[in-house]
Amino acid sequence: MSNRNYQYLDPDLDPRKAADHTLLVQAGTDSFSFAVTDGKRLLLLSSNLSLDELNGPSDDDDLLFGNYGRKIIALSPAGFTFVPSGIFSPEKVADLARFLDVKSSEKVFSHPLDTENQVVFKVCGALADKIAANFDLQDVVFGASGWIKSISNSGPGDSNLYLNLSGNKVEILNFKEGKLRFYNAFEFMSEDELAYFTTIVGGDLQIAADNITLYLSGDVEADDKNFNRLRKFFSRVDLNSIKPLKLPSRYASHPSLKLTALALCGSSAAH
Repeated sequence: MSNRNYQYLDPDLDPRKAADHTLLVQAGTDSFSFAVTDGKRLLLLSSNLSLDELNGPSDDDDLLFGNYGRKIIALSPAGFTFVPSGIFSPEKVADLARFLDVKSSEKVFSHPLDTENQVVFKVCGALADKIAANFDLQDVVFGASGWIKSISNSGPGDSNLYLNLSGNKVEILNFKEGKLRFYNAFEFMSEDELAYFTTIVGGDLQIAADNITLYLSGDVEADDKNFNRLRKFFSRVDLNSIKPLKLPSRYASHPSLKLTALALCGSSAAH
């Protein structure tokens, strides 16, 4: 078995039963995380691994490269656009991709985000090649798909802003009357810039600051500088407690929410 580090590893996980389990992978341009699930039960969690570990399995029972019955591979986009499902057709993907300024080394995917939106997104060539060398590109989904689905299923309030932090990147999400209203990602260099982008989004959505509730997930804790800075601007700031999977009692759900929420996703088609 591989000697990589695991944040959680169920002692009952048997690589020989991989066909009964689901593999979840969340990959960016610099690192990736993965999990293995059995229905709603988490069996394995490994975070912030080097992309070099995608170069190939180390042995026959490597827990990343097992013959899993289902695989969901979420890739961080280099660019994306949402298209109303009613006007989308696969034949239009090439035309829509022109708006993304796709380079020759990049690969374009399309994926149904929900019943009303199709997402067309591009992925940098180096990442796409590493994934293609080990997994089926038909299993690729938009990076935020699971996170968006998990919040949609939770009955989001119109005045709630959902933030997911990963390093110096923040994704911000809002729903209105249960429907996706806003999603975008920003790079920030300080806690002040994070508060600035969040305030700008709230203003653009015409939500009064004193009515906004922030729910944070990803690389954030209740006592860190980003959390505390947001508290200076918003009176209600909390960690996101949504649990798409059954987690061990000692584990908080918010750090791995974006990864574990992939259990709610299907797969996309690559073009």
